[in-house]
Amino acid sequence: MIAAAIPESARLLIADLHTRCVFDESGADVDVAVSGGADSSALLVLAIASGSRVTAHHVDHGLRIGSANEAQIVADLAERFGAQFESHTAHVGAGPNLEARARHARFGVLPSGTATGHTLDDRVETTLMNLMRGASRTGLSSMRASPRHPIVRLRSSETRALCRALDIDAFEDPSNQDLAILRNRVRQQLLPLMAEMSNRDVALTIDRQSDLLADEDELLDELSLDIDPTDAIAVAGAHPALGRRVVRRLISHAVAGAHPPSAAVVERVLRVARGEVVACEIEGGYRVQRSSQRLMVVAPSVL
Repeated sequence: MIAAAIPESARLLIADLHTRCVFDESGADVDVAVSGGADSSALLVLAIASGSRVTAHHVDHGLRIGSANEAQIVADLAERFGAQFESHTAHVGAGPNLEARARHARFGVLPSGTATGHTLDDRVETTLMNLMRGASRTGLSSMRASPRHPIVRLRSSETRALCRALDIDAFEDPSNQDLAILRNRVRQQLLPLMAEMSNRDVALTIDRQSDLLADEDELLDELSLDIDPTDAIAVAGAHPALGRRVVRRLISHAVAGAHPPSAAVVERVLRVARGEVVACEIEGGYRVQRSSQRLMVVAPSVL
């Protein structure tokens, strides 16, 4: 239960938002990642309201001067609402693919299964980014509501409203305004343009489509389990929808932490399965090759 005194209006808002959240109902301890922003601060409050014993985890990437001070903000927030607190350091140097490298470093220090404050808006942004990458259904239906993504049915406007109702001074990461970062351009430029052109809140439409694709994604996953991803003949002879699915499974199992492979990468591997080429390069410097009718993924260090 929340330890802090909360106005009745805020309690009603918490109760309303909680109906669209997915928290573990078993009473198990819950770990949540909290940056101090509105989304993760709201996540912390809603997790505590679920009745679980909650630990707030803050990760300092060392990307900004004074970033270590943000840990104290989160620590104070956790104390105010009755959560435990742990601070972590995972420095990330400046350079390309900063968002991806920071995410990888962050999850490298967080406990397994830590809940994140991704909202519906984050899910829609990820869907559009994956669409531009040429991702499959899996990439277009990511982050379904679950204890790992418990507030993904909420809008960012609602998390900010909760912070205002609780007088939480949420931290705004200045990098969110950097248009050199693709996600920021999607949020600030692409989505508003799509909303203007369609004359509707296009985020809700994309979110519904992602749910439909996720249901179909689960069905295709089940059907593809009967196919051995290392059996080149079976992969080549499968229905194209299943063959592509099996290739993605082959790559995701072999290349830990990789994004869903693009359609172009999948097609290159299918050419190997069909015997049109002996081998091909995939993301991360890995190589897929065929030998004695078997497919194998070879790591860069082995090449």
